[in-house]
Amino acid sequence: MSTPDFDAPISPLAGLGIAVLAVSTSAILVRWSAAPSLIKAFYRVLFTVALLAPVALVRHRDALATISGRDLLAAGGAGVALAAHFASWFESLNHTTVAASVTLVQSQPLFVAVGAWAVLDERVSRRTAVGIGVALAGMVLMSVSDFLTASGAPRPLLGNGLAVVGAVTAAAYVLTGRSVRSRVSLVPYVVVVYTVCAAALLVVAVGRGDSLTGYPAREWLLFLGMAVGPGIFGHTVINWALAHLESSVVSVSLLGEPVGSTILALFLLGEIPTLPTVLGGAIVLGGIYVSAS
Repeated sequence: MSTPDFDAPISPLAGLGIAVLAVSTSAILVRWSAAPSLIKAFYRVLFTVALLAPVALVRHRDALATISGRDLLAAGGAGVALAAHFASWFESLNHTTVAASVTLVQSQPLFVAVGAWAVLDERVSRRTAVGIGVALAGMVLMSVSDFLTASGAPRPLLGNGLAVVGAVTAAAYVLTGRSVRSRVSLVPYVVVVYTVCAAALLVVAVGRGDSLTGYPAREWLLFLGMAVGPGIFGHTVINWALAHLESSVVSVSLLGEPVGSTILALFLLGEIPTLPTVLGGAIVLGGIYVSAS
């Protein structure tokens, strides 16, 4: 079997569609796992590195060797931001509903738009701004459903707050990727980012006393599933799209993740979405259409 060429000329919007479907499975896989949050995050990223590293060493060795110190530093920063994103969001799913957690963590377009204007001098068109605003309104409606109805979430305020932290750190990750990906090809970039991310998660997990071994086979399969689905077909494809689309468009397109995750949670976890969740999801989709069309 030949190795996929992530830089093949395919439609960036088609790639985003694949990525949205892939990342929509992430919350379900995280919920199915009984391992500590940091352990789930660590092995997801570690297995992703293990899958991509052979490709990088065989096909992109020269590109790896020629990454500048400046870009290595930036990629390292993105890796730390990604580690903070995973740590906060995975923990969020222990305290609030899938719909609320995934929706709030995808509020990153607000932070991406501000950061892109302040750091990258990237203009946001009026249409994109309107689309982001519409999508965020839908996300707010979805997130407050925990307080309007009995959702069964154990600590929704804590979970929702952690999801917002995940959104801020995800925005930092996206913005850093946008700048570095214009100079560094995809596979070398993500290998560096994911390696730093895994190292950061490992340090925190060990420092907290979480066990790295002793998990049943089911957990290892879930860790691998997180790496292959949301990791390879999700985040890696997103990084590829960042080289071809504006960061605000990529981020707002990912607002489809809450809708997909909510539907999966209904069938796989038995979480019945409330009316505000359904209405909010429809508004989110409308915002995505306005921004990306």
